[in-house]
Amino acid sequence: METAEIRRRWLSFFESKGHTVVPSAPLVHDDPNLLFVNAGMVPFKPYFLGQQSAPWDRATSVQKCVRTLDIEEVGKTTRHGTFFQMNGNFSFGDYFKEGAISYAWELVTGSQQEGFLGFDPESVWVTVLDGDDEAADLWHRVAGLPHERIQRRGLADNYWHMGVPGPGGPCSEIYIDRGPEHGPDGGPVVDEDRFLEIWNLVFMQEDLSEVRTKVDFDVAGELPRKNIDTGMGLERVAYLLQGVDNLYEIDEVYPVIERAEDLSGRTYGADAEDDVRFRVVADHVRSGLMLMGDGVTPGNEGRGYVLRRLLRRAVRSMRLLGVQDAALPELLPVSKDVMKSSYPELERDWPRISESAYGEEDAFRRTLASGTTILDTAVQRARQAGSSTLGGAEAFQLHDTYGFPIDLTLEMASEQGLSVDEDGFRTLMKEQRERAKADAKAKKHGHAGSTAYRDVADRIGRATEFTGYAEMAGDSQVLALLSGGVETDRLALTPQDAEHGAEVELVLGSTPFYAEAGGQLADHGTIRLANGALVQVTDVQRPIPGLIVHRGRLLEGELAVGETATASIDTLRRASVSRAHTATHLVHKVLRETLGDTATQAGSENAPGRLRFDFKAGRGLSADELVAVEARINERLMDDLEVSAAEMPLAQAREMGAMALFGERYPDVVRVVSVGGPWSLELCGGTHVLNSAQLSLVKLMGESSIGSGVRRVEALVGADAYSHLARENVIVNQLTDTLKVRPDELPDRIGQLMARLKDAEREIAKAKSQQALAGAAGLVEQARDVAGVRYLGHDLGDGAGADDLRTLVTDLRGRLGNDGPVVVALTGTSGGRPVVVVATNEPARERGVKAGDLVKVAAQTLGGGGGGKPDLAQGGGQDPTRTGDALRVIEDALRA
Repeated sequence: METAEIRRRWLSFFESKGHTVVPSAPLVHDDPNLLFVNAGMVPFKPYFLGQQSAPWDRATSVQKCVRTLDIEEVGKTTRHGTFFQMNGNFSFGDYFKEGAISYAWELVTGSQQEGFLGFDPESVWVTVLDGDDEAADLWHRVAGLPHERIQRRGLADNYWHMGVPGPGGPCSEIYIDRGPEHGPDGGPVVDEDRFLEIWNLVFMQEDLSEVRTKVDFDVAGELPRKNIDTGMGLERVAYLLQGVDNLYEIDEVYPVIERAEDLSGRTYGADAEDDVRFRVVADHVRSGLMLMGDGVTPGNEGRGYVLRRLLRRAVRSMRLLGVQDAALPELLPVSKDVMKSSYPELERDWPRISESAYGEEDAFRRTLASGTTILDTAVQRARQAGSSTLGGAEAFQLHDTYGFPIDLTLEMASEQGLSVDEDGFRTLMKEQRERAKADAKAKKHGHAGSTAYRDVADRIGRATEFTGYAEMAGDSQVLALLSGGVETDRLALTPQDAEHGAEVELVLGSTPFYAEAGGQLADHGTIRLANGALVQVTDVQRPIPGLIVHRGRLLEGELAVGETATASIDTLRRASVSRAHTATHLVHKVLRETLGDTATQAGSENAPGRLRFDFKAGRGLSADELVAVEARINERLMDDLEVSAAEMPLAQAREMGAMALFGERYPDVVRVVSVGGPWSLELCGGTHVLNSAQLSLVKLMGESSIGSGVRRVEALVGADAYSHLARENVIVNQLTDTLKVRPDELPDRIGQLMARLKDAEREIAKAKSQQALAGAAGLVEQARDVAGVRYLGHDLGDGAGADDLRTLVTDLRGRLGNDGPVVVALTGTSGGRPVVVVATNEPARERGVKAGDLVKVAAQTLGGGGGGKPDLAQGGGQDPTRTGDALRVIEDALRA
C-alpha cells in the first residue's frame, strides 16, 4: 500500500467519524521554543493548554514534522529520519478512552478491501500505564485482546506531558509483531525491534501543577474537559504494509537511493559504510525538499542553518559515494515526484525550491574547493611543526567560516595521516553556544517571560482588541501591569526613576497601537490614565497569541490595574511607517514583474520613511534593471492606485491570487491588502495609506546579496526620499563647480581623475623602489658573519612598506651570492604598523635555515605573526618601536 494511500485512508476514516480534516501546518511554526514542528500535536497546543478555544470538538491531520537533534546519527540506524509525517486524531472534551481505542482498533485491523489498514489482529500488542486499569479493560473488552498481549509499563514509557505545567495523562501504545525473524518473543517489554510501535494514544486527563522531569511531577487534579491526542508514524506503517525492512525503503524515500545508485555505480546493501551514505542522501534530500517547500532558505542561522547542513551533508555523502558532479539536480526532482501526490504545492513552487537548492550546492562546491585549500595549509603547518594532530582551532575555523562539517574535516585529515583535536574543537563550539545564549539572554531587556504573559492571558480570558485600523486614539481599561518581568497591581515613580521614568509593560482591553509584526515596526505614542499617570510607549509586541503588550516608561503619576486609559499613537510616525509598508508591496510586485514569480518575499522591515525588503532570487538586478524597477514603482504612484483591505476566508483569498508568505500559518479568515485592485494582492495585517499617490516618491538605495539565493533591496519613501535626493543634488552641484563640467559629464571626468591618480601612484612606487635599490650596494657592506652565515639585518624606518621590503631583500640576497649561507632580514614601518621580510639563499636552506621560521620569531617580537616559504617570508605586528629587537632575535636564532 502506497504511503499516500495510507495517508488518504487515515483522513477518510476519521472524517467519516465526524472529525474535521485540518491541513498540515507549515514546518515553520509560530512557537518561539521550536525551530520546526516536531510532533503532530504542536499546531493544537493552544487548544490543549487552554490558551484558545478549539474551533472543533474532533479533528484529524497528517502533520509534517522535522526533528534535528541528532542529524549526525541519521542513516546509522534504520528507524529514525529527519523528516516524517505524523497521523493524528484529536478530541477536545468530546470522546475519551473508549472512543480512541475503538477507532484505533477498527482502523488498524479492519480489512484493506473495506478501506482500513488490514493488520492481522493476532499481531497486535498494546501497552498501558501501570495502574490504568480502565485502558487495559477497554482493550480487552472493546478489542478482544487477551490479557497477555496487554502489557503494563511505568511513567517513563506510558505517561505524557509537555514538560511544563499543564495537561498530562497516561498513554497507550500500539505495537505490531513483525515475527520471530526480528527478535525474541515476549512483547514490547522484551524487544522493541520485533514489536514495533506504530501508534500512541494519549489520554489527557490530569492538570499538572509542577513538572520537574519526565517521571517527577505534581498533579493538581483532574482536567474539567478531558482530551485525546494520538500520533501514528506514517512512515513506520508504510514500511510494515509495504513489506520492506525500514523507512528508507518505502515508496516515498527509496527512489532517491535508486537514483544515487545509478549516479555512483555502487549498490545499496553491498557495503555498510556506503549504506549509511545512501540513507543520509535519501533522508536529507527529502527533508530539505519539504523545508524549502515551506519557505525555508539556506543560511547561517536558525532554520536556514539546519537546511544548509542537510543539503551539504547530502552533497558530501554523494561525493563520498564517488559522485563529483552536481548531485541535487539529479536527486531533488526524484523526491519531488514521489511527494507531490500528498503535497501538490511542491510542483507549484518547484522553480523557487530548485533554484534555492541548486544555488546552495554550487556554493558548497566552491566552499569545498576553498576549504580544502585551507585544510591542506593547516595540515602542512602541523607537519612542519612535527605534529600528527590538526588543532581544534583550525577545525573550528573550517566549520564556522567555511561550513565544513567536523566529520568531513576528520575524514580529510585522516586521509593525510593526521588526527584532529576533537576536544579542542568541541570546547570552541561550546564557547560559541554559550556566547549565543548569553547574547539571547541579554536581549530580553528585563521583559517578562512567556509564563508571566500566559498567566496574564489566562486571567484576562480574552484577546486584546486592536482598533488601530480605524482610529488613532481610543479609551480603554488597564487590564495588567508588569514591572521587571513580574505582574503587579500598582506602579508609582520612585525617586531613582524620577528623571528618566520607570520601565513598565501594560495590557489594555483594546488599543490603537500596532504591535510589531509582518516586518512593520511598532507604533509609538502615549497612554494617559484618568488619574493623570502618563506612559511614553516605545514598543508594542505580541509575546503570545492574542495578547498585545505596550512597553515604555512611566513619566508621571501612578499606574493601577482597572484604571481607565486613553491610548494615543504618534500619528506622524504611523503615517510614515504606513507609507513604507505600502511601498514594500509595490517593490514586491514590480520585482516579480522583473524577475519572475520566483522572486518571493523572504523578510522585510517597514520603518518611518524607509524600508528593507529581502527576496529569494537566483540572480541580482543589473544597474539598468534597478533603474527600471524604481521608475516602474514611481509610475504606479502617479497612477493614484487605490489601497484597500478586506477580510475574507483564506481559501477565497488564495483563489483571488493573494500572495502569502511561505512558512506563515494563517487563520481561517485573513486580511487581504490590494493596491490597484487585482494588480497587487497580499495577505497582510499591517497598516497602509489610502492611495499610492500618498507615497509621493520611492528611492531605491541599492540591491545586494545577503546570502545564498536571497537578495535585499533598501529604499527611502516620501519626505526621506526627497531629502536624500536634495542632498545628492547639492553634492553633484559642488562637484560640477569644482571640476568645471556638466552633471552628465561627471562620471567620465571622475574616471579620468582616478586613472591619473593610479598612474601617479605607480610612478611613486617605481621611484621608491629605484631609490631603495640604489642604496643596496651600501647595505651589502653591512653583512657580517653570524655562526657561519652571512647575515644582513637592517631597519629601513618609517615609510617602508611590504612591497619595498620584498623588492630590496631579494636584490640584496642576489648581491650576496651563493658562495655560502646568506640570510637577509629587513624591517620597516608603514601606516604605523611594523613589517619584517626575510630571505635565505640555497646554501642557507641546505643548512636548515628557513625564512618562514625566522619571520615567526621576529613577528612575535613585534606583537604579531607571519610565515611564508623557506626562501622568502613576511610578517608584521603591532609595536613599531621594536623593529631593532626583531632583527636581533633573528640573529640570536642563527646562533642557536
